[in-house]
Amino acid sequence: MTADIINLRRARKAKARRDDAAQAAGNRVRFGRTKAERAHGKLQADLVDRRLEGARLDGAPDDAVKTSGSDAIPTPEHDDGGR
Repeated sequence: MTADIINLRRARKAKARRDDAAQAAGNRVRFGRTKAERAHGKLQADLVDRRLEGARLDGAPDDAVKTSGSDAIPTPEHDDGGR
């Protein structure tokens, strides 16, 4: 009975490859989405955005600045410098 001679460097690298492959398989299950799933998610998000925009009451964009009233923000061209 003779023992098989193995190259330790090759054995260590083969084990590292097996471990990496196992981790990659786990990551694919946890994080992976197919192209069709990503496209479906984007279509759903677009649909929600369109419905939300269609339900807007005044048609004003979200970042509209209120220009009348006491809480209006002065712009440089309308700022009188405190005079």
